[in-house]
Amino acid sequence: MRHNAYLNLVLAALLSLLVPAGVAQEKSSHKSQEKLKLPQPQRLDRGLEFHRDPATGELRVIRSRNEGTKILLRGGKAQTGASPSLKGTPAAPAGPPANIRARVSLVEVSCRVLSADGTPLRGLGREDFRVFEDGTEQTIAHFDASSDPASVALVLDASPSVFRELVEMKAAARRLAKYLSPRDEIAVVAFAAQAQLVLPFTRDRALLESAMASPALAQVADSTQSNIYQAVYLTARELLQDRAGRKAIVLLTDGQDSGLGLGWDPASAMLPPPGVRQNRLTFEDLARELAAAGVEVYAISTQPRPRAMTQAWLATHRDEMLITPVARKLGIPHYTLYLAELVRRAGGQIFFFSEIGTLSDIYRQITETLMAQYTLGYYPAAGLVKPGWRSLRVELRGDYSAPYSASSVTGRDEPGATRDAAGAPPWQSEGRVANIRIIHRIAYYVPAAP
Repeated sequence: MRHNAYLNLVLAALLSLLVPAGVAQEKSSHKSQEKLKLPQPQRLDRGLEFHRDPATGELRVIRSRNEGTKILLRGGKAQTGASPSLKGTPAAPAGPPANIRARVSLVEVSCRVLSADGTPLRGLGREDFRVFEDGTEQTIAHFDASSDPASVALVLDASPSVFRELVEMKAAARRLAKYLSPRDEIAVVAFAAQAQLVLPFTRDRALLESAMASPALAQVADSTQSNIYQAVYLTARELLQDRAGRKAIVLLTDGQDSGLGLGWDPASAMLPPPGVRQNRLTFEDLARELAAAGVEVYAISTQPRPRAMTQAWLATHRDEMLITPVARKLGIPHYTLYLAELVRRAGGQIFFFSEIGTLSDIYRQITETLMAQYTLGYYPAAGLVKPGWRSLRVELRGDYSAPYSASSVTGRDEPGATRDAAGAPPWQSEGRVANIRIIHRIAYYVPAAP
């Protein structure tokens, strides 16, 4: 009797533990099956202040402690993370898991290899590539052939000058999601005077549908201003800076920025001289941020392509700033030149909506580009102590070896490339693969330590 009573007590205790656990598991399972809701839009600049370091000239961004909360999306689940850092980045960076954990000094270079007819060459391996920094060959420590997930941020100009394209924007964004891999993550930022995070990074395509149908897009348009470059800067810094793998901003705009005071004087894009309104964003700050974070820009202009801005013209000027008196005489609007300049500095490509046909066609081209990319990662032999710009060059070994690399804008030869009497590279004359082009960003930036 006593033995049976003891067994009954033990069973009762076990049941008291198991039943709540079972109920909790059932509730958890039911909750995981609930449809995720679109989070409330957030201003990316809320609580941020710009401060320029007088010693280094670097722009520092400080987020007030009261605004240190961010909505993050990891693996398609909404999370809220507190940000203790001054830069406003989350304590645990969101995004696809990195294959290399120690990423402090890892430099990633995305590139495409194209044949004579523009077809991407696939199936290349780490051993086929060589990468150079400031002319010195580096050891490739990480290699990816578009298998790692990509992070793509759609940055949409919702100002009145572009708002008429909003219906097309929504339809094209849905098609973009279909073109991308299911593992790729998408975020949506809309801007006019302020940049609003409409959708944090997610793999959930249903959330993207909800974001593009959200009335928040129309609400953003309630402004006559268009702070294009601040929106791109905040997107790169707040959303992409700490993510691993391929990173791209797809920017749809007319290019007419209201915030930076850009004009025909190239000094309007540079860092301010001492004593002149130091604590403000400049075009140079934006170029540095994109290059330091390894973010490519695919700019889609809603304006017609200027007649003089041909691929050949861009190729001729790929190693110099595009905003010049000569360009002005050619009748190229300065705001279109700045879009092309941004692509020249960060890597990517510039498109003109009127000559392609539809946004869906452009998005398809962009996704095809992303899917054909190789990513080469290396730890700089010179270290990262010395700040500043560093040049990049990628070559192929063996029968694919090209003595030149190509611009991320146009595919033009690097300066110094050698060619034979017929105008062909020597490796083409020797019967090797002809007209190979390697397209990659031409430099990256090392910021000064705080």
